Amino acid sequence: MNILIENADSQEFLTTHGTWTKNVAEGKTFGTTVTAYEVAKKESVGKFNIVAYIPASKQFVNLDHGKGKGVAETSVVS
Repeated sequence: MNILIENADSQEFLTTHGTWTKNVAEGKTFGTTVTAYEVAKKESVGKFNIVAYIPASKQFVNLDHGKGKGVAETSVVS
């Protein structure tokens, strides 16, 4: 079982490089849900899910959810 952070809006997973991917195999795994939650709260993401992924059956189990720092705002220069 792998514990991952999922962007609830895009359904992408946080990677070890701090980027997001649709490929679950590239997602950063965490040892505990507590650790994953603490990291997710600091990410520039709106809503997130902490999920368990079971590779043998390709199943996802939602373990927790929350909100990160929010999506980084961009400004338009005219």
